[in-house]
Amino acid sequence: MSRQAVAVIDADGALVQDGHAGAVPWWSFTKTLLAIAALRLAEDGALSLDAPLAGADYTLAQLLRHEAGLPDYGGLASYQADVAAQRAPWPAARLLAETEADRLRYAPGQGWAYSNIGYMKVAALVAQAAGLSLGDALDRLVFAPASVAGTRLALLPSDLDDVAMGSVTSYHPGWVYHGLATGPVADAARLLRALVDGRLLRPESFARMLQGRALPEHGSATYPDPAYGLGLMLWAHDPLAHPWGHTGGGPGSGIAVYASGRKICAFWRTTQPDAPVDVAAQAFARLAEALPAAAKPLE
Repeated sequence: MSRQAVAVIDADGALVQDGHAGAVPWWSFTKTLLAIAALRLAEDGALSLDAPLAGADYTLAQLLRHEAGLPDYGGLASYQADVAAQRAPWPAARLLAETEADRLRYAPGQGWAYSNIGYMKVAALVAQAAGLSLGDALDRLVFAPASVAGTRLALLPSDLDDVAMGSVTSYHPGWVYHGLATGPVADAARLLRALVDGRLLRPESFARMLQGRALPEHGSATYPDPAYGLGLMLWAHDPLAHPWGHTGGGPGSGIAVYASGRKICAFWRTTQPDAPVDVAAQAFARLAEALPAAAKPLE
């Protein structure tokens, strides 16, 4: 039996939630958190968005927009096999060797390909620039200013003991090499609302997040005019006139956290391999309609 949770913050800031209220995995919504952290460090001069990184031909902005030319590991058969077999995560060196990460697939800025390895590098840059572990860096730069005390970075399987993982009975969060944030869907909604309200970034930094690369080749019924910004999934034209945010998925569940104007929806649902759920479409639908009558206001 599937489980789901939805949290909506309306234009006036009222928060309403329906369904599971405990912690869930945020999967690739974590990329949005990493982008916010990187931009905050750039505001302080600790990172540069546009200077080539040491020993690399690409920039931090290109990593954040998946334009660096790096590969991904999600489709690697050996990776999927070891995750399914519940083996321990590979050392980072093996991951990079298995994916031939040193061989760029295209010149930086000249192509686009979704890359978890790119965000693995972003996570390392954030931790190094902050002088903290990644979890502590996200706490200081993102979670604390957004007032989401129920959110944390999962590092060990025991960190998922109180997290709803759907049909997955054992999972090591280390398989998500850029880090796996977990928390209630209400906290995911609160976090994106903090970004909308200007509590996380300066206006010019938020505007930079919204500068997307148009991706017409990836158009779909849900996203007919897709683009990718700095850690954000967007519409290519007039992004603020359409839902923007991020979708994520992993073993057992998917999540979508999107804003439309000042209204926010975070939608999470358990999934099965043979019955995928378009969580983004579900979030978009809830942004466009009233919550069901069964929904109860949060205290």
